[in-house]
Parts: sequence; C-alpha cells; structure tokens
Amino acid sequence: MGRVMSPNRMKPMTSWFVLCAFVFSVSAVHSTPELTLDDLRKLEVICFVPSYLPKGFRLKRVDITYDELHEEFDDIQHQLPLYSIVYSNDSDRGATFSIESAREGIGDRNIMVDEEAAEEMEIQTPLGPMYLIYRPKGKSGRKDEIIANWVSDAKMNAEKAKGTQNHPILGRYHGFSATGITLAEFTQVAQSLHPIRDEKLATPAAQTSALKIHPKVFNMINCWISDSESPVVTEINLDAVEKNGNEFNQDGLKQDGDWLQCPVSDTSGFMRYRVLESKRDHYKIEYQENGGGTLTTAAVIEFEIEKRNIQRDGKSVTIRVLRVSSYEPK
Repeated sequence: MGRVMSPNRMKPMTSWFVLCAFVFSVSAVHSTPELTLDDLRKLEVICFVPSYLPKGFRLKRVDITYDELHEEFDDIQHQLPLYSIVYSNDSDRGATFSIESAREGIGDRNIMVDEEAAEEMEIQTPLGPMYLIYRPKGKSGRKDEIIANWVSDAKMNAEKAKGTQNHPILGRYHGFSATGITLAEFTQVAQSLHPIRDEKLATPAAQTSALKIHPKVFNMINCWISDSESPVVTEINLDAVEKNGNEFNQDGLKQDGDWLQCPVSDTSGFMRYRVLESKRDHYKIEYQENGGGTLTTAAVIEFEIEKRNIQRDGKSVTIRVLRVSSYEPK
C-alpha cells in the first residue's frame, strides 16, 4: 500500500520526487469505450464534471474501475468504484482535460521531470484551493502540461474524520490535469466543476432557466466577500426587479448551458445561477459570482416565490416576493 500524502499541499519544486501512484495492481478494470457520463450517475461515490469546456472540447472517454474488497478493512457490502474522464479537442490533438480518482495509496500529483521549466500557483475553486504546477513558465500562452493536487470530497473528509486508520468506502480523492490549454482556460474549467448527481436534480425546464430571475437578485442575498454574515437580504420584491431596468440591466444577460449569467459592470467577472430543484413555487439554486479575478464564490440558496399584500402610497397592492428559506455557502 502506498504512503498517503496530504492532497492539499504540494512539495517545494526543489524536493519533488515520485512517491507513489495509483495501486493499479489491486484494481480490476470494468470499463469499455462505450461508457458515458450517465454511468457515473449510477455510482454511490461523488464524481465531478465540468459545466464549462474550452471551445471544441468534447467527451472522449469514461472509465470505471473497482478496487478489490478486503474483508479485514472494508465494508464488504459496498463496491469500491473509481472513475476517470478525458475530454479532448479533436482539431487540436494536444489539447485535453482529464479527471481521475483514487481511494487511498496516493502520492504527489504535482511532479514533473523537468523542474527547471515548471512553475506553480494556487487557484480558488468551488472544491477548495487547487495547487497547480505547469510548464512552460509564464502566466500566458498554452501549457504543455498543467497538473493540480489531489482534492478530497465531502465523503472522504467525513470518513477520515472518524480516524486516520479508517479505510475510505465512499470517499474519494480527485485529480485534474490538462495539456495544450492556457491557465485561464484551466481555471475556468476548474471553477465550473460540480458533482454529476446535481445534474439529475434539475428538470428540463430548469436547465433552460425558466425561472428567469436576474442573477443580481442573488448577489443582494450574498454578503461582501470581506464580510461574514449571509444572507443579507431575505425577501425581494420581484415585481420591482422586473420594472427597475437600470439596476437590473438586461444587457449581457444570457443562457450558458444550465446557467443564466450576466456580466459584472466594468470587470470581466460574472454573476450566474442554475436551478438544482424546483417544485411549484419552491426552488433550490446554485449561485456563483466572480469579480474578474481567479476567485469564484458560490452558495446554494433555497427560496419560495409567493404573493404578499403591502401598503404603497396609501393603497393596498399585491406583489410577488422571493423569500429565502435556506442559505449554504460552498
């Protein structure tokens, strides 16, 4: 069994060396080129997929393997699946983005043979900080290789919290790599990663954002990144939002796959949301916000849309309001 290293820190480049890799000798491969993302939705483990890919990229391959069961360590009622995904650009054979997973026996992924030609950096993602190493040096231009450290998912964190001697059953480490793309493209893909099972929760109507609430509404619910207490606004007059076109400008508002997105004024950032669940007037959405840099913040917000009577100019009027019932930062 390989020595388990921390997935959240990379070694200094002067001391990187190969520690270990996947223990493929104890894994049985159950994969064919015909596997699709739908096969990942059937697994109990968390499988991450991107909602954004660079232009021309498409799904190339999905693989599922299974670790051997060890009765002395593992709950033998569970299978121990691992998954991997490869996306590529057929018109540019050197451009790929890949995802792999491991249960234990991991080592540093941030290893390159030619350390003198490599640099490192950190980016922020919904999965937490990612520590990257890439070559050639420099923040611009396509990279021959970009490799991120291992990221542990929520199930892995929960199982490890029970004790360092516990062998994970459903928890997994996830690794992300790319070739032939820029750091900006890699960052955008990494910031769009989400569990594939979340996609099952969205109805076809939700995927085209039939809700049509301006994303800036959810910006009002979030606190500033330098503050700590959210939600700030818990009830919003949707009738006023629809009529106040200066504050809730429709310019740049667009549908991008599951996401309804608008730009942030005077920056290259964005505000966007996608519907995770909807039932009558109850909604659960994921909201993401980026101010134009590498940091994207995210939250899951649940709310109801209901009617209320208020007094306005001395007269009783009925308005539609969005009322927040649950808020969870990601």
